[in-house]
Amino acid sequence: MDTYDILLYGSYILIGVGAVLAILMPLIKSLDNPKSLLKTAAGIIGIVVLFFIAYSISSNEVLPKFAASPFNLTPGGSQLVGGMLITTYILAIIALGSIVLTEVTKAIK
Repeated sequence: MDTYDILLYGSYILIGVGAVLAILMPLIKSLDNPKSLLKTAAGIIGIVVLFFIAYSISSNEVLPKFAASPFNLTPGGSQLVGGMLITTYILAIIALGSIVLTEVTKAIK
């Protein structure tokens, strides 16, 4: 094992520790104010509902070149990826719309 491998594994460990702390620390801090947890839960539930709507309208069609090796894509996997893409598109449109709306209301005030 050379230096690159050691540093790569060290970076994996640091990314994992950072991800765990990024999730746990706000949860610990929000225990002081439980109402903030309700807002977080509502946001998560909203995104999950949006994903299930996007998943249900996405297609499960797989082209023959993606069904073979090296991709081995199944119809279920294709529908999952399609649902994720549609969810991403909807959230991006909402974000851009919110930015435009905020700038327009700032300009009016």
